[in-house]
Amino acid sequence: MPASDVADACLRARAAAVPLAQATRGEKDAALAAMADALLADAGAILAANTADVDAARASGTDDHLLDRLRLDQARLEGMAAGLRDVAGLADPVGEVVRGGTLANGLELRQIRVPFGVVGIIYEARPNVTADAAGICLKSGNAVLLRGSSSAARSNAAIVTALRAGLASAGLPADAVQLVPGDGRESAKELMRARGLVDVLIPRGGAGLIRSVVEESTVPVIETGVGNCHVYVDADADLDVALQIVLNAKTHRPSVCNSAEALLVHADIADAFVPRVVAGLQEAGVTVHGDAAFAAHDGVVVATDDDYGCEYLTLDMSAAVVPDLDAALAHIRRFSSGHTEAIVTRSQAAARRFAAEVDSAAVMVNASTRFTDGGEFGFGAEIGISTQKLHARGPMGLPEMTTTKYVVTGDGHIR
Repeated sequence: MPASDVADACLRARAAAVPLAQATRGEKDAALAAMADALLADAGAILAANTADVDAARASGTDDHLLDRLRLDQARLEGMAAGLRDVAGLADPVGEVVRGGTLANGLELRQIRVPFGVVGIIYEARPNVTADAAGICLKSGNAVLLRGSSSAARSNAAIVTALRAGLASAGLPADAVQLVPGDGRESAKELMRARGLVDVLIPRGGAGLIRSVVEESTVPVIETGVGNCHVYVDADADLDVALQIVLNAKTHRPSVCNSAEALLVHADIADAFVPRVVAGLQEAGVTVHGDAAFAAHDGVVVATDDDYGCEYLTLDMSAAVVPDLDAALAHIRRFSSGHTEAIVTRSQAAARRFAAEVDSAAVMVNASTRFTDGGEFGFGAEIGISTQKLHARGPMGLPEMTTTKYVVTGDGHIR
């Protein structure tokens, strides 16, 4: 496909970003409401397109957990529309004064939040990301270029058609939301290399996609999503609470990045807890990949280092018994992806040390890893969960979709 197609989309997004950055909160919120209405008005076309995508993916042998991420129904579509309305109800970050004051020489200094400009999103499977990303980018004043996977091409096209119609009906430029033209790898590569036209690129998907974007992009990238999340059950844990947290963290929705993939159990409570947790996990359909202490139980697969480093996104979980908290922390440092780690303990000292020494975007104390989520944190919809340290870390809501600039006001000041 000609390179000019992607470049043209980038240029149109850049043009749309100018009035969008100046739009008032009222104008943006009205557009979000119109986009939500358009999604529901076009429900028939969107669900028909999604059915075609799901049927094609199933015929090609796509795993069930990936089919679940791809599938839309009326309830999920209504959830997407509700998500847009929820974003409309959030505070507008654009124009917020981060810090400011009057300098000694009388200059007035303000650091204010401003949009990035043009945001590119490269993502896999989940078509709800199309609406979520468009809504968050719009509210934060950014034009967005969406590059979904070929498996969701029909769904994404139908969703974007509705979103653009909603934008236009509200008087904002439809080109503020665009699908990147083309479905081959070359179009994605061109988006990754559109430095100067695209201000930031956010990949959402598996480890392979994220690694490819980080390594090949000349546009600045915010890494998101890979979640090899751990639950450590300490010697001082309430075992009933621990079992409840492990089962929720692993089985509540195993196909998402904040589900737990690894279980560590302190040796002092292993005899009491390992049989219980293995039975509970197996009853829920989980295959446990464990060390010798776990593998002594029927149905447990002997784990390898690959298992301990794996983001399964399925009903599989690695497991090991560790002699102490030091060993648990060392295991997490070696294998974690830096997303979310949890400790179950009644010891304040152990909890404080775990929280201080774990170097991940989120640490849970006596709570499921499933809480690492923009909605659960009260941020509203999120663009993703950053596992890096610049420019944002953890769930990325509206403020994280802005940068800042300094406005300095004088009265004929010279230096």
